[in-house]
Amino acid sequence: MTLTDQHEDADRLPTLDALGRRRVLVIAVAVIVVLAVGAAIGMLITTARTGAGPGGSAAPDAESIDVGFSQDMRVHHFQAITMAGIARDKTTDPEVHSIAFDIESTQLAQAGAMAGWLNVWGQAELPAAGKGYMAWMAGSGHQHSGAVLESGGVSTMPGMATTEELNKLKTLSGKELDIYFLQLMLRHHQGALPMAQYAASHAGVGYVRNLAAKMVASQSNEAGLMTKMLAARGAVPLPAPN
Repeated sequence: MTLTDQHEDADRLPTLDALGRRRVLVIAVAVIVVLAVGAAIGMLITTARTGAGPGGSAAPDAESIDVGFSQDMRVHHFQAITMAGIARDKTTDPEVHSIAFDIESTQLAQAGAMAGWLNVWGQAELPAAGKGYMAWMAGSGHQHSGAVLESGGVSTMPGMATTEELNKLKTLSGKELDIYFLQLMLRHHQGALPMAQYAASHAGVGYVRNLAAKMVASQSNEAGLMTKMLAARGAVPLPAPN
């Protein structure tokens, strides 16, 4: 091979930028596939167990705990998926990478399943704009410090990171990234637990209660693990959400 041939071959190799864009594209496609598969499974389970299609009499209505929980928890999950994806891509710590991957994978599948339920029930996959969140928990006695809207919902769900916090997470690396991710995700889990606990006890549909109970178990375990991981890295949790 001549030197000219070698240069021509090198020119045909993908650049680092191109490889990075391809990696992002592959990840994005994988996320879409997981959500689609989860939604399909959720639809099949819902239809098989209840016979409920859009508008069917067995389907929970828009004001039900089942619908409110599914819509709100999907929003909550999407932020966890975003934070976990950032940590998974940037961390060099095997333990942090492992828990970030587990959280991302689990919550992607759960978000897809809830989308499947909502489609079968004839409901939107996300809460209506301006409606707020957690109005379905009105009878829970849970007090939340966020602004309460006329709908009875709140403007922000507990444990959610702010835009500024997410932007900061994206800029960090090394141990700073690991600690801040664990702090944000621990607080995020703590905020989600009362929602999952209430749905596990009060949702009208059995499979909704079942998934909510699984969320309580898995996120409680992960919260305990992240607390220990923070201590091992010489850090403490952020104040728990209220």
